Amino acid sequence: MLTTTPYLRTRRPSPTTAEFIVSTLPPMTVPLRLALGAAYFLRLLAALAVLLLLFAAWVQSPYSTSSSSSPTLTTPDAPAPFFSAAYIQHLLHVLLASRVGSIFPAAASAVPPWLLAPASAGALYGLSLRIGNEERLLVLRGLGVQTSTGGRTVFHPLQTRFIPTESVGDVLVNEAFRGFAVRHYLVVVVRREDRLVVVFPKLLPRLDDVVQVLEGARACLYGEGGEEKTNGRAA
Repeated sequence: MLTTTPYLRTRRPSPTTAEFIVSTLPPMTVPLRLALGAAYFLRLLAALAVLLLLFAAWVQSPYSTSSSSSPTLTTPDAPAPFFSAAYIQHLLHVLLASRVGSIFPAAASAVPPWLLAPASAGALYGLSLRIGNEERLLVLRGLGVQTSTGGRTVFHPLQTRFIPTESVGDVLVNEAFRGFAVRHYLVVVVRREDRLVVVFPKLLPRLDDVVQVLEGARACLYGEGGEEKTNGRAA
């Protein structure tokens, strides 16, 4: 399997730095990397097939200005640039005219546009979803904490937020109801802000993992005692 239940990994590059990673991806071995690469490659081919199906439907529609034959690539005075719109359109027409590509116009004509458009959009969205997810908490003593959450799709960038040490009020465990179950999650209290910053908001690890991250984050932030100190005394 390419994914697993959320589990915790901890990295400690130095005594004053700790990174806590909650992931649904198993440890990255060579076979797993090859399997992920193959899975994403197959998804890319499927997405290109969906796009080609949409192009075939567009060519057959009355709104298209394309002729049924392949457009001319060059003129006597100005050849079409490589990877220009005319060049790409020519390649698409050649592909649709091939033996394998001929199935796309047939499929596009068999499916009504009101069904093809939303089905293709849903397929493209499903193909763009990430395989697995990772969320991180990076703790730097004297600097602050940084939370990172991966996007739902491959097109969403990594969402990060850095909170300086002077803005960190506390790190604690909160609880809330999710359906009929009580879920525990880690939060960072930010001074002069009304809302708490939830750590690992999507994966919501188990309580024992949350407690382990809490103890490790406090120890890294405030020292071995795990409590903030002011003027040599515990806060």
